[in-house]
Amino acid sequence: MRITVLIQIVTFQEFNFNEHLLEGVLSMGYTKPTPIQEMAIPVIAGGEDLIACAQTGTGKTGAFLLPVLNHIAQNHTHQTTVLILTPTRELAQQIDQQVEGLAYFTGISSLAVFGGGDGIVYEQQRRGIQNNVNIIIATPGRLIAHLTSGVLKLNHIQHLILDEADRMLDMGFQDDIMRIISYLPKKRQTLLFSATMPGRIRTLAKTVLNNPQQINIALSQPAVGIDQQVYRVADQQKTPLIKYLLKDGKYTSIIIFSSTKDKVKSVYKELKAANIKISAFHSDLDQVEREQILLNFKNKNLPVIIGTDALSRGIDVEGIDLVINYDVPPDPEDYIHRIGRTARAATTGTAITLLNERDQGKFNNIEKLIEKTIEQKTLPEEIGESPVFRPPHEVHFHAKKKRFNKKKKPTNKP
Repeated sequence: MRITVLIQIVTFQEFNFNEHLLEGVLSMGYTKPTPIQEMAIPVIAGGEDLIACAQTGTGKTGAFLLPVLNHIAQNHTHQTTVLILTPTRELAQQIDQQVEGLAYFTGISSLAVFGGGDGIVYEQQRRGIQNNVNIIIATPGRLIAHLTSGVLKLNHIQHLILDEADRMLDMGFQDDIMRIISYLPKKRQTLLFSATMPGRIRTLAKTVLNNPQQINIALSQPAVGIDQQVYRVADQQKTPLIKYLLKDGKYTSIIIFSSTKDKVKSVYKELKAANIKISAFHSDLDQVEREQILLNFKNKNLPVIIGTDALSRGIDVEGIDLVINYDVPPDPEDYIHRIGRTARAATTGTAITLLNERDQGKFNNIEKLIEKTIEQKTLPEEIGESPVFRPPHEVHFHAKKKRFNKKKKPTNKP
């Protein structure tokens, strides 16, 4: 794989986009390309395959959308020539909305295809497919349903884009991806975008890409505008501390992450009882409820939202000024995705992690990954003193011993 070099592009005008596309770009407030856009757009416009590693908040969606939109606008095609695969319905909808904004003056059409919903949604998607929209943005499972029904033909696809490929593999979509690719023309451009680059992503890239160029943008490093903080707490201090942090109204757009759905529900109830305007985002909600929560949050009608790590990959909202990790994520990469929700588009933000004794090892792994010691804050007097933690190896030993004693069967000696 080849590594691209940075090309000094200062403005979007220098990409020589179609005039109607450029009008849409400027009307959406795009001024200066981000590094991933500056590097990826010329490669994609040149027709080469690409594997790009870029974290959330770096402008990667614009990096792959703009050159393919320009290609469609210049060729005036009326067929489905672009297929974008994404891991979640929320991301599919967000990309569809970006297409709508960027391509507003071009007449380019797009369709988000995802599961959930009722028969009416499926029928709407089927009709959109039959109208030969230019771009389909889809989750793998629902796309396969339309393919096997025979209504969807992908023989005119010129650009295949795999967005958040690592997340799709985490969710078990690899077989579905390969099945979908079997329906596509062998002669096409394939673009793979991923926030992380584990070995299985490289294996996938070798299978589906042709002599790709490669771009790495600040892999596994949080945006510089994020003020990262950690509080050492006992479990019973976590929710009171959140109430304290939110009481003065300093933060107006807040996401709280927890690693389990049950914890999301319980913390939501506690904060709601404290008269905090909050909604919980989890898989037990139906699609309409989830969409309404995200819309209210995006429109600043809802100041606080709490969810699991699925939310960290599925929300694209600017102006989030505080991210709280109610617990430390099990995977250090998930920490990057969580706090990447703030300080987007060159803004600043705050990320606060509530660290208990059990999570010390996970937190140490995060600091190793980002190569930085995160600032430890003193608990407010109202919350009490920070607990004194045992060393991580002692915590691990006692937890292991406790699990062993639980499993050990009692003996009935006389």
